[in-house]
Amino acid sequence: MNSLQDALYNWLTIKVVCDARPDDLAAKETRNFFEEMLTAEHHVSKIEITTDNVMYFVSYQHGEETKKARYPRELIEIMLNQINQEPNKYEDYPIED
Repeated sequence: MNSLQDALYNWLTIKVVCDARPDDLAAKETRNFFEEMLTAEHHVSKIEITTDNVMYFVSYQHGEETKKARYPRELIEIMLNQINQEPNKYEDYPIED
């Protein structure tokens, strides 16, 4: 079982990819996997994300408490940057209707 911080980090990383590649089915499925983990295993809800030039700030409800986490942009955006630098290695598998 992943820690809550690991699950948030993984979810945010793939969410950034999904936002940039909305037709990528593999990215969407991975994001959904981590969203399910956050809700079912870690009891997280009401996730809100803000950013500045350096960090991603995540606010979320964990049980009865509102909590916050922050992650450097360079760590969160590393996967998206890799995809953008070598797109031939990361084919976009579109969602079919």
